Formats: sequence, C-alpha cells, structure tokens
Amino acid sequence: MEGGRGNNSGRGRGRGGGGRRGNYDDQQGGGRGRGNQGGGRGSEGSYHQPPARPQSQWVSRPPPQANQPPPQPAWGYRPPAQPVPVAVGATSGRGRGSTWTGRPWGESSRQPNPLPSPAPAPAPAPVPVGAAARVRSPTSSESGKQRQIEAIRRPDHGGTLAVRKINLVVNHFPISFDEAGTIYHYDVDVKPVAANGNPPAKKVLRKSDLRLIKDLAFPGAELLRTVYDGEKNVFSAIRLGEGQYRVDVPEGEDVRSGSYMFTIKLVNELKLSKLKDYLKGNLTHVPRDTLQGLDLVMKENPMRARIPMGSRSFFSARNSADLRGGLAAYKGFMPSLKPTEQGLSLCLDYSVLAFRKPMPVIDFLKDHVGFREVNEIVRMTKPIIDALRGLKVKVTHRRTNQKYTIVGLTRETTRNVSFEFVDTEGNAPPRMVNIVDYFRDKWGKDIRYLDIPCLDVGKPNKPNAIPMEFCVLAEGQRFPKENLDKNTAVYLKNLTLVKPWQRRDTICDMVRAEDGSFGEIARNFGISLDMNMTKVGGRVIGAPELKVGGTRPVRVDAEKCQWNLLGKTFVNPKSMDCWALLDFTDGDRYNRLQAEAFVNNLRGRSRNLGIQMAEPDVYRLTRMNDFSSVDRIERLLKDIVNEASRVNKGKQLQMIVCVMTRRDPGYKYIKWISETQIGVVTQCCLSPAANKGQDQYLANLCLKINAKLGGTNFEVSGKLTNFNPSDHVMFIGADVNHPAPMNKECPSIAAVVGTMNWPAANQYATRVSPQKHRCETIKNFGTMCLDLVKAYARINKVRPRRIVLFRDGVSEGQFEMVLGQELFDMKAAIYSDDYQPLITVIVAQKRHQTRLFVENKSDGGQTGNVPPGTVVDTKIVHPHDFDFYLCSHYGGIGTSKPTHYYVLFDENGFTSDRLQKLIYDMCFTFVRCTKPVSLVPPVYYADLVAYRGRMFQEVAMEKDPRGTSSTASFDQSFYDLHPELLNNMFFV
Repeated sequence: MEGGRGNNSGRGRGRGGGGRRGNYDDQQGGGRGRGNQGGGRGSEGSYHQPPARPQSQWVSRPPPQANQPPPQPAWGYRPPAQPVPVAVGATSGRGRGSTWTGRPWGESSRQPNPLPSPAPAPAPAPVPVGAAARVRSPTSSESGKQRQIEAIRRPDHGGTLAVRKINLVVNHFPISFDEAGTIYHYDVDVKPVAANGNPPAKKVLRKSDLRLIKDLAFPGAELLRTVYDGEKNVFSAIRLGEGQYRVDVPEGEDVRSGSYMFTIKLVNELKLSKLKDYLKGNLTHVPRDTLQGLDLVMKENPMRARIPMGSRSFFSARNSADLRGGLAAYKGFMPSLKPTEQGLSLCLDYSVLAFRKPMPVIDFLKDHVGFREVNEIVRMTKPIIDALRGLKVKVTHRRTNQKYTIVGLTRETTRNVSFEFVDTEGNAPPRMVNIVDYFRDKWGKDIRYLDIPCLDVGKPNKPNAIPMEFCVLAEGQRFPKENLDKNTAVYLKNLTLVKPWQRRDTICDMVRAEDGSFGEIARNFGISLDMNMTKVGGRVIGAPELKVGGTRPVRVDAEKCQWNLLGKTFVNPKSMDCWALLDFTDGDRYNRLQAEAFVNNLRGRSRNLGIQMAEPDVYRLTRMNDFSSVDRIERLLKDIVNEASRVNKGKQLQMIVCVMTRRDPGYKYIKWISETQIGVVTQCCLSPAANKGQDQYLANLCLKINAKLGGTNFEVSGKLTNFNPSDHVMFIGADVNHPAPMNKECPSIAAVVGTMNWPAANQYATRVSPQKHRCETIKNFGTMCLDLVKAYARINKVRPRRIVLFRDGVSEGQFEMVLGQELFDMKAAIYSDDYQPLITVIVAQKRHQTRLFVENKSDGGQTGNVPPGTVVDTKIVHPHDFDFYLCSHYGGIGTSKPTHYYVLFDENGFTSDRLQKLIYDMCFTFVRCTKPVSLVPPVYYADLVAYRGRMFQEVAMEKDPRGTSSTASFDQSFYDLHPELLNNMFFV
C-alpha cells in the first residue's frame, strides 16, 4: 500500500537496500522487481501534430546561416566517407597514444563550453565524427550487414572527484587467449530424413534435441573442440569437414528416434588478433562473432555438467536447500564475457532458484499436495492435475533417457485402463489390452496401486497412459517463485540476500569448480582464466547538501547518507483543503480503521511538515468486497466526487485517501478510475499500519501526499553539476514494460517521463503508450518527447535548451536501436529550424552481473557493502566507451548492486566527474524516501509509470467483454490520463 514501511532505496530484487515492489504504492522501499511496471497518458491533443512555430518569448536558436555545411543526419553524426582533419601528435581516448578513435583531433566546431554560460544557445553547427556517436560502414567481409552505430568514446582518463578512495575487488576474472589463434564459425542445419517412404515429421526440434544430434555427428576429438548455440552456429578450434552427414538417433534417447541429415558449412574464420586490436582501441567496431564464439566456449562446460536455464544461467543440485513440498533451492551462476580496459574478462554472479526435486511422482504429490494414503489421490484430482500438468517425467520400468510431458490424468483408475495395442510387425490385428496385463507380460512389472489414475503423457487425440508409480520427475524443472507460499518465498529470498563476503566466497568457489565456466573445452580453444577477482580502485563521491523548508541546508548521515524530517518542513508544502476518506474496513472486527485517531494523527504529522490539512469533507464507510467489480469502484468514487462538490459548493476535490484491510487485486481499479476517469489522485494505505500511527509511517504518507498535490519535498542545495540555473535542462526517463514470459498477446507498455521545473528538476510529467507485444523499441518516442517539451514550454514559457535522456531496460546489443531509431525519432519530432536543443543519451542498466566488494571489511561499514557514492570507471569498464558503475544507495541487506551507466551520445560536454556527480546528486531527489536510491530518478519514475500502465492494461482486459488482448488493451485512449492529472506525479 502507499503508506509504506521504511524508506528502502535499493532497486533490484530487493538487494542492498530494498525489497521487491508489488502492486501497492506503500511499498516505497525503492526495491524494484523486474516485473511489470507502468502508467501515464499519451499526448495532449494529437500525437501526430507537427511541431508548432515557437512563440516569441521562447528561447531558441537562430536558423543556420547560408554558408554553413549541409545539415547532418538527425542522430548527429557525419557519414564516414567525409574527410576527417588530423592533427599530428594529438592523443585521444584514455591515453592510447596517437590511436585514432573516430573523432577528429583538435577542437570540435560544436563542442559546448564545459561550464555553460547563461547566454542563449549558439547556432547549430555540424557535429564532428565521434563527438556524439559514430557510425561505421560494413567492411568487405561484412557485405550485406547493416552499418554499425557505436557509442561515443570516453572524454577523459576517468574521474578524479572523491572524498576518499577505496580498494575494491570485482567479480571479473581476466581471460587470456592466443592472439594468433583462429576460431572457425560454421552454419549448421538439421532436418529429419524420410523413413519407409513416409514424409519426415514436421515437429520443431528443441535445442536439447539439436545438441544431441550435433554431439552424435562429431567424433570424440572434434566434440571437445567445438561449441554449439543450439540453433544454427557451431564454433570450432579446428577446421571441420563440410558437407552433409546422416545421423542415426537410437531408441531411448530424449529425442525422436530415427535419422537426421546434418549439414555443416564454413561461414567465417575469426581471427583473435582482431579482438585484441579492439581491446587495445585499434579497431573501432565490435567483433561480435568472435565474442559470441568465446562466450559459448565459456558456457559449454557448465552446459554439459549443470542444469541450464535458457542459455545464460546454470544450476546444480549439489548443496541444495530443502524448501519442503517437494521443492529445493539450487544455487547457480550467470557467466558473461566483457571487453574491459584490462582485456577480456569473465563476469560471474550467483543466484538461487526453486526447483522441483527429481523424485517419484507419488512422493512429490504427498509432499506438495499433502495426503497420507495413496488412494486419496482419487478425491484430489484437481489440485493434483494443477500440480503436475506440463511437468516432465522419466519412466523406471525400462531403461531410457526419454522424457514425457504430463497432460493430465486418466479418467479410469489403473485397473480399468485399456489401450489399443498395435503389432508393429503386422503379424496380428490391433486389439484392446489392459494396462495391468501389458506391464506384467511386456515388462515383468506388477502394478501396486490399482485404484488411482494413471498419468496421461499423450497427445489430444492419442492418449498415452503410464502408471504413476513408474514415473519420476525429471531433473531441472523450475518452480515459479510467484507460486511459493509466503514463508517459503521469504526463505528463498534470504538465501539470495547473502552478506557480501559470503557472496564473494561463493562466486570464487563456483569459478574454481570442475563444473564451472573453465574446463577442458576452454583449454582446447587456447583460453586460460585467472581464478582471482580483479582488484580495482574505487572513489567515493561526496553527498550533496539538501534544501528543505527554512534557510539552513541539511547534511546527510555519514555512513548511510540518510536524513530525517524531524523538526523540518518541506521545501514547498501544498495545502489539502478538500479531500475525502474512503474507509474499506467496515465489517472487519480485527482491522477496523480508527478513523478519528487516524485523521488526527495524519493532520498533526502533515502540519509539522508544513502541509495545512483540513478535516475530510467526505467520509465514506464501505467493505472490501466492493473491490470485486470495477463498476462498483467506479460508482463509489464518482459518488464521493459528487458529494464533495456539493459540500464545497463546486470546489475541486484534491485527493481521496483509501484505507484497506489488506492488499487486493482490485487496487488497480482505484488507480485506473481515479487517474483516467475522474481526475483525482488517490493515496492508499492499510488499516493495521494506519491504526498504529507511527511517526515514520505517517511521514512516508506525507511524502507521497505532498508530491501528488504538486508540492516539493526537498531538493539539492545549489545548482546541479554541469549546468547553470538559466540553462533550462529537461531530464527524460524512458522504459518499456513487457508482459509475463508465458503471455503471447498482451502489449508492451512504453513510458516516458520528463522534468517540468528548473533548476530543481524534481517534478515530472508522464506519457504512456501501449505497443506491439514484447517490442523494446519505443514506437511513439518522438511524439511522446515532443508532448513533454510542449508541456515544459507551457509551464515555464521557454523550451528546454538541453535534454538529458536516461534509457532503461536495454542491453549492449540494443544500443544501435536506441541511437538509430529512438534518438532519430526524437530529433525528427522536436527539431525545427529555430529549435535544436543539445541532447545527451545515457543508458542505465541494472540487469548485469557485476558486483563490487570492499577489499577490507573495515571499509564496508556495518553491512560490509560498498558505501553510497562508490564509483568505478577504470579497469573493469569498456576499453574506450564512456561508461561507469555507480553504487548510489546504502546496502542494508544482501549485497549492493551498482547501476551501470553507459553514455551513447553527448552534445552537452560532460566529463566523467561532472556526469557522475550529477547522477549521484539526482539520486537524493526521489520523492518517496529520505535516502539516495539505487537508480537515477528519471528512470526509476519511468519504471513506476510503465508498471501503472500494466495495471491499466489488466483493467482493459477485464472490461473487454470478449477478453481479447487485441482490442481494448491496445487502445491508446484507455491509457490516457485525465487532463487534471496530465502533468501530475500521480504514480509515486
């Protein structure tokens, strides 16, 4: 609920300072699960309205002069064929001598002043190659491939700003390889061969099937020198024979027996010397095929020895923890290769997942469903089917590796199950056979449990019954964590949230294990691995002073960087003169709200913080069962709005405070109706916490209430780094929320937020839009940004001169998409002849495996984590791109996870120090807590808005009478905010 307990700031599976955020606003611990985030509105007016001519009072650039060079492409780089001026003896990058980086040496014709003056922005000039981004045409060996767009180079040798330096170790393990070596890249194709004149089966082969066929195709010596991605690519340390090979799969393997045609063809010879050149900065483009091959090499050993989860994580049943109910917690690791300043590194982190134990099906059901006698299965068929459907089993009555998928149970008990037996030799006609007699005669097995159903492992029109007692669960079947009971989920989470020194030791053990990433196959490719973590120097950036009500700035706590509001007021508190209290606790004898005491406590805490809160104009008592219908909630909220209007003679209702006895799925109804239909913000909380009336809880409520009313809680004292107060900078955050993995139809939700005030830059407007299923590219990005720029201009009477865009949720492989599509779309939408703001694009990544550990425990404070403000921008970062790791939050539990910031495009002249300080300072402005959060607020807010949009989509699905995702959930109007809340921080 929205009241929240504690001000946790971590964001990322609850590690290092925060728990996983659920569907309720009160979980304000900045803990951010990677699940569905959402909310917002599309545009004000038409999404396709062309840019209007700026008003005379707007600050804008004069149009280009006639003698200037022709305009450059919208993303800001020059075609590579254009000549580049070269200065003899100049250096660039990070001290790489005279190596050319793609950027012209000498002073840039458009490089802004590092300390911007308050004068109007200069007339646009061509952007030199490398000043913002680089584009590379394909080489002759890459004919047919698209050009490669690359991020900018690092502008300096890294930052120097620090209040103290700290020695760290990082879970990056250096890799050495033979620079003169070659990896052979092959394309493979596998097709079934027709048998007995029948056409080959059209069944799609699984990756595990293809791997087995590939292993059978190669003799032992070649097998240990090849790796396979399970699809089309084989990488080999030796040259292989090309052509077509017939592979015979015998009976009993976990793949359809028969013959397959295995075709292999050489695609490329990958010279490892090119990878070395890239790491040294002598090669501008990424040798992706080589990195892909080496990545597969480092994953091949655990792929064979452990339980693979996809192609990224590998788990083992050794030293597992019992979760009861037929479940166990397995430890695993996620390896990845990273090009870094020190060379190629293996980055490896560990995790814990719940798996079903490989045990007899009947024993699993006893533990998981809960019964004592086997014959009780007959009266518990529904929970048993729910527990078993889709699981894979092996059989014990015969020797085989084949796995079967459970589709259900037979209707008859085992003693009554019969099937049609077909003689494959054709010596006898088909006949009906009882399964009990068949197992006795064919396999010599007497079935013990005759009065329970068999497992059905067949097809819809071809059932296949197997007695339950001869089936065991196959190993490696993950159990969804969302289906765990509360106590088990907490226990599993605690296994993940280990202390930093425990995680460090576990990672090192996994790297050195025989089933780890380094094994015989890696050695056959000429690879060696340093088994020790990388030592690196870190810097701790000083925390900013904060401005609250009054004249004296607030200094934060030295260790945790927290501050409290005791005896302080908000910077800009808003009065709450007209509000309603909606009490859902009627009929609950244990959690009934003590309404009068709650209102008095809330008003008293608000008054201490500067908020003048009147008595509620409307008090409505109802029950939790109103959440059963979106229509009931809609009628209830509209009645409250109408009653408040009558009581206050037409005065606008500012807020509805909703008190609930428990969390309820109907919470999303309140949010959708209030934010899209009636235009009144809501603040939800739970009655048990509201009745306690603890000061910290009430203060947390007030933080949200003031932000939703349009007030300012606190801000950074002084100006933000790299900018002057007259610069008018807009910070934009963008994120895309995707539906659950099993969902195949629902839209992805794109959210874009932007600051509406300057120089405080802490009040945000939002735009949200549904788009194609699982599409990461924000399709309406340009129009959404244009809408935010227009809103900024209406509020401030001037358009932003500079824009800093933070993009969340994209990997290195999607950087080209951000630069070539989203940035292009943004510039095409907002640029006009007299308006071209300077733009910077930064990607914020939380889904990575890099972990920072203090070398000496004494440097880590009470929890052993790195202190807030720790930044690393040497040795483990990219060899020449502009990236760094920043741990901005205090890690109270588990091991802190830094955010990886990657600058793709920069026209604002950031240095390492200035950008790192700017981001760290901004992390103190998150409105829901009094401590720095783990992620820069524009991205954090975009994540919250996208999750709100996911709630709206769920409501759309329920309101659509046909229940199809192709109708209401893709309708933009369903996500449009009420005009009263268009530029409001309703989502906090």
